[in-house]
Amino acid sequence: MQRVTDKSSYRPEKAFLDLGGDFHDVVAPAAFPAHRLRYRNQRAAAEVGLEGLTDAAWVGHFGRFEPLPGSLPLALALRYHGHQFRTYNPELGDGRGFLFAQLRDGAGRLMDLGTKGSGRTPWSRFGDGRLTLKGAVREILATEMLEALGVTTSRTFSVIETGEALERGDEPSPTRSAVLVRLSHSHVRYGSFQRLAALQMPEAMTRLVDYALREIARTEPGPDPVATLMAYAVEGAARMVAQWHVAGFVHGVLNTDNMNISGESFDYGPWRFLPAWDSGFTAAYFDQFGLYAFGRQAEAVHWNLVELAKALRLIAPADSLVPALQRWPELMGAAVRRQAMWRLGLKRADAAAEEALVRALEVGMGESGIQPDAAWFAFRGGRVPDGLHPAFAALADLLPGFEPAPGALDHPYWADRGPETMLIDEVEALWAPIAGGDDWSRLDRKIEAVRRMGSALADVGDD
Repeated sequence: MQRVTDKSSYRPEKAFLDLGGDFHDVVAPAAFPAHRLRYRNQRAAAEVGLEGLTDAAWVGHFGRFEPLPGSLPLALALRYHGHQFRTYNPELGDGRGFLFAQLRDGAGRLMDLGTKGSGRTPWSRFGDGRLTLKGAVREILATEMLEALGVTTSRTFSVIETGEALERGDEPSPTRSAVLVRLSHSHVRYGSFQRLAALQMPEAMTRLVDYALREIARTEPGPDPVATLMAYAVEGAARMVAQWHVAGFVHGVLNTDNMNISGESFDYGPWRFLPAWDSGFTAAYFDQFGLYAFGRQAEAVHWNLVELAKALRLIAPADSLVPALQRWPELMGAAVRRQAMWRLGLKRADAAAEEALVRALEVGMGESGIQPDAAWFAFRGGRVPDGLHPAFAALADLLPGFEPAPGALDHPYWADRGPETMLIDEVEALWAPIAGGDDWSRLDRKIEAVRRMGSALADVGDD
């Protein structure tokens, strides 16, 4: 049955199949007892020509997983390894998801539609392959907030409640179930390369490098393709971590299987936004030693990049990969300054002045205890609020040396009493009416408010 109604912008692909059978297992989606559409991301759907689907067609594709015309004919559970809390695990792979479809967006980029909670696969081990509805709602909120705050992230594309009762040890059970679809530029992980190195598969590694350069980086391989890919990965990771830093976001689980070669933030399990500027704040209750604490995210991702480089040594000399890794401090510093100036709505200045400004803001947030979103909001466009906490005195002295970016305060959002936030208490409060009375209105209003904030931030460029 033909279900895609807008063929003008719908451009299906199946490029992943060009890699061959070494990278995936064909799997059958779970058959669910119910399909209740809870969230469809029309903004994301428009980017890949799927906004014209009826709700029935949407459920057919993203709840029953009827293949999209011209795209992947079968669901593919991807194979990978990874370091989990720095312990190598060769028993990974897509355990409750699969690559469902590939399409081109309006810019010609190859985009993946991947699932979460779509059933067991050969890599499920002892899991049931399912996702809780609460987990799906949390992923909606994480991706919407991160996108609004200028973070390069996967987007939650669809959530369908599936009518099963799931047993979970870390939340009240039985609990409701859902299947989620995410849209992202890639599902190729650092762990995808690690697996090929561990299994000594140089030809497959070469194919994956070529695929990543052609379809993800969209760059010429140059005389040394592996070094080109390494440089791309380092640059993307530095941008991503800097965006998290300025957003006050803690990912929670920065294992190598959660690192996308595209430099996109994705795979949201335990996550938090900072209630206060605290380098030791962690998101995961099981991160008992703070390995992935807020202030250690840059270190953790750099460690992961080193492991990626070790894997790539299967087909490239180590000395060709080191220069990219050595650029990490420089790239991180530049990316943090750029993102901070964008969020503050200030014109770019010289690096030393920007660094001093960002440092003064961070010191002020740390010493005052103010919630970080409130601080970024208060100083937007160079404003100095009344009743300034003494911890921000140095920042107030520096701000007159910067010019507001054109339109920095034009959006009505900047006249609000305070910023939109996404703290854990709010997340729980948004879930409560869904759990208690199947009332989704509060969640809908929050998404609308977060997107309004995103529009206010996007009104100003980051030149």
